[in-house]
Amino acid sequence: MKYLDEFRDAGIAHKLADEIRRTTTRPWAIMEVCGGQTHSIIRNGIDQILPPEIELIHGPGCPVCVTPLDVIDQALAIAGQPGVTFCSFGDMLRVPGSTKDLFQVKSEGGDVRVVYSPLDAVRLAETLPNRQVVFFGIGFETTAPANAMAVHVARRQGLTNFSMLVSHVLVPPAIAAIMSSPGNRVQAFLAAGHVCCVMGLRQYPELSERFGVPIVATGFEPLDVLEGIRRAVAQLEAGQAFVDNAYGRVVSMDGNLPAQRMIGEVFEVTDRTWRGIGTIPRSGWRLSDPYREFDAAQRFDVSGIRTQESPLCHAGEVLQGALKPNQCPAFGRECTPRTPLGATMVSSEGACAAYYHYGRFREAEPTAIG
Repeated sequence: MKYLDEFRDAGIAHKLADEIRRTTTRPWAIMEVCGGQTHSIIRNGIDQILPPEIELIHGPGCPVCVTPLDVIDQALAIAGQPGVTFCSFGDMLRVPGSTKDLFQVKSEGGDVRVVYSPLDAVRLAETLPNRQVVFFGIGFETTAPANAMAVHVARRQGLTNFSMLVSHVLVPPAIAAIMSSPGNRVQAFLAAGHVCCVMGLRQYPELSERFGVPIVATGFEPLDVLEGIRRAVAQLEAGQAFVDNAYGRVVSMDGNLPAQRMIGEVFEVTDRTWRGIGTIPRSGWRLSDPYREFDAAQRFDVSGIRTQESPLCHAGEVLQGALKPNQCPAFGRECTPRTPLGATMVSSEGACAAYYHYGRFREAEPTAIG
């Protein structure tokens, strides 16, 4: 734990908070993009030691949360078919579709399995030649290299019983969409360090310049987050807007070039629908033409599934930073981790789950949404 404890020192955290307090002269709204950062903020009470002028807005950086309801229902339709072994990371199993989740499909006899790597699903396809093995490939840029490698290996080995249901989304187009929104209040971003580790920082200077917004690549431990906030506030107070790297022990300008080459070979950019937000142009990846035969949505003919969100769920406003989780009328009432209305209450990176698990629902009564 030594190398983690270094970034959890309470004394240094309060010194950073004091420096932020001394620097701050006016209100600022800063969005942390990643759900992992949101959980670190709420779990460690970071927002509670900051000056009241600093508002942290929770962004759409939870891949489970932004996976569209249509895609969840596609996964359920595939997983329930005979002869299919459906593989997923564990955090997707309780995400509600229109009428059920993957746990319920499993309880009804579906062969739904939790795996720890997409390559585990490829190995299953090798050992189960008489079954169709499907991997649920979701995530931001962080998980894309491993997912791309799985499809690459399946093609190289000539596996005809492996496919992937793909719902990859990209961070930079989401930042552009947030900044272009008429109701936007975000004045600076804490960029997700693990995404920047893969893709580097080269996509962000254009965004920073176009929208006049500071973007600080930030890690996930308490001191990482506080340092990211400190650097963002320093830029805002100085009237500056540029890309800064507060996660230099992991992030470089170029990122992981071999991973990027693998992604570029297997995937191509496409428009993508984000749950609770809508379609953002060129904000996702799909399988490229040489790998299109591994597209599970086409193989099982489920791409035409269309669904409706629950009218009680305001996860879209939460994901856009327009609403705090405990301001949703259903939060902690109709919507709990045992009876979730949306993915933000289920995912380990969901903002609603963070507020519920760390007791924030006790601190504020939900407000009406006009």
